[in-house]
Order: sequence, then C-alpha cells, then structure tokens
Amino acid sequence: MTAVRAALLVHGAGGGGWEWKVWRGVWEAAGIVVSAPDLQPVAAGLAATGFDDYLCQVRDALATLPRPRAVVGASLGGLLALGVADAADAAVLVNPLPPAPWQGELPARAWPDVVPWQRTARLAGTRRALGDADEASALFAFRRWRDESGAVLREAHAGVAVLRPSCPTLLIASRDDADVPPALSRSFADAWEMERLQTLSGSHVGPLLGREAAGIAVQAVEWLNHAVPDG
Repeated sequence: MTAVRAALLVHGAGGGGWEWKVWRGVWEAAGIVVSAPDLQPVAAGLAATGFDDYLCQVRDALATLPRPRAVVGASLGGLLALGVADAADAAVLVNPLPPAPWQGELPARAWPDVVPWQRTARLAGTRRALGDADEASALFAFRRWRDESGAVLREAHAGVAVLRPSCPTLLIASRDDADVPPALSRSFADAWEMERLQTLSGSHVGPLLGREAAGIAVQAVEWLNHAVPDG
C-alpha cells in the first residue's frame, strides 16, 4: 500500500479519461482512489476554450480528493498537472508538454481553432501513432479520439509559465517520442531536478496505451512509495 490515498489523472489533447484505463487498474489495485475525468469545453464550444479553462477544471477536481494526493498528467495533461502541483503531495508527468521557456524546443505546429482529431481519425493512423500498442489497444483509442481546442494548444506551444513544483515530481519519458523529444524532457527534468524514468515505450502515448503501460504504471506506484512519506 502506498501512502498516497488518491490520484487525479489528467489526459492529453484529443483524448479523455479512457487513456488511463491500464493505469487506473494498477493504481486502484495498490489502494489508490483514482479520478480520471474528461476535460470539458466551455459553453461556447471548443474554439472558445482556453488553457485556463482546463486548468480551473483540473484544480477543482484535485481539491475534491483526500490527501496525501498525487496529480498525474500526460502530454497537455502534464502541463496542466504542473499548473496545480502546488495543491498536490506528488506529481507524475508522462511526456509532458513543457512550460516556458522549454516549449521553444518543441516541433513547430499550427493549430486551427478546432483540431478535428475525431473527425479525421483513421485506424491506420492510430496504429502508426501507437506503434508500441497491440491491435486491441489501437482500436480502443481509434474509437475514442476527440476534437480539441486549437486555442489551448496554441497557448501551450507559445509557452505557459508555471512554478517549479515543491512536491516530489517524476517525469516519465518515451524512448522515441516525436511530439516531445526525449532530449527536451531530459533537459527540462534536469533543470528542475525532477526524478526521471526513461522507458522502453516508443510512442508519445505508449506509456499509457502501449504494451509497456502496466509495467510503467507499477514503476510509478513504486516511486510514490519512496517519494511520499507514510503517515
């Protein structure tokens, strides 16, 4: 059993709480209460949704969980997790979009007001993006991608300023991440003196949905056991 009683798992852009299916099973088996909500657009729609709208949702969701609690985020969710880490007792970041100034090292991208990931999803493209996942996991993801706010992604890629977490923080990086290069994750983690787990997972979302996902989730629980004092 870990000292952490609860964890908020924050998904990445175009995804949902479903991304954490494997991690949820592992963490709940370790006695951790898990919450993995879907981030919601504002009433005016995705195009009107900004980074702070998601950040407020994450902060409110974290506040409902008992302490000691962890905030866990993947990709865009990692940046959101950093933004609320002041209210957590531990943080785990999975291939996170980095804050300013490291975001300047991300591959250049242009985002429309609504990124049509659901409308343009193809199973073949999902297979390519999840080269380290089995066929069932690729199909599971293909059926669940959603459209995303371009404004949120533009803000993240322009650079979001966040404070360095005071709580223990683990950064988990994939071996061959094309979205957040491993060298960028390494330099960011080293600059903030975060602990780092370099995985064999080959894709950006592989630590959540790939063949190595369960083992990585177990390693994250083991890290929490050491990072957060019991009692």
